[in-house]
Amino acid sequence: MTRRLTAGMPIVALIGLALLAVPRVVLHDLGIIEEGTFVNLLFVFVPPVIWIVVVLTRRVPNPFLTLLIIGALYGVFLAITHQLLWDLSWAGSPPTLGGNLSTLPPAAHAAITRGFAVISSLLTGLIVGAVTGLAGWLISRISGRIRMNRVR
Repeated sequence: MTRRLTAGMPIVALIGLALLAVPRVVLHDLGIIEEGTFVNLLFVFVPPVIWIVVVLTRRVPNPFLTLLIIGALYGVFLAITHQLLWDLSWAGSPPTLGGNLSTLPPAAHAAITRGFAVISSLLTGLIVGAVTGLAGWLISRISGRIRMNRVR
């Protein structure tokens, strides 16, 4: 018999959970909240904590995989949001390349910097998903052992 990996939740739920982290991206890109503030910390940490709580209360078969998928979806939404808010975020003065690359045409600067922003967003989402997945997996293992000990 083969074992199938599954997220253990409907795709709509996974997307909904990933979208919980998008308001921080919007508020940050628009300059409404700044890094290092308490409000920013809430927007950074509350969504992943909610992800973990939901995944653990649903008792999905593989919390790591489920949270990794949520993180990957978050990375996609992060990339899309950054691209949509790019001009507003940079207030008409987007980043440019330096050194020998400074002579490239403006379109090349935009393509390269935006491309790297997309890659960075996707990697950020995967890292957040992996870290929350590891936390969720550890918590599920520990709580499972505690439940097993109570039964004995």
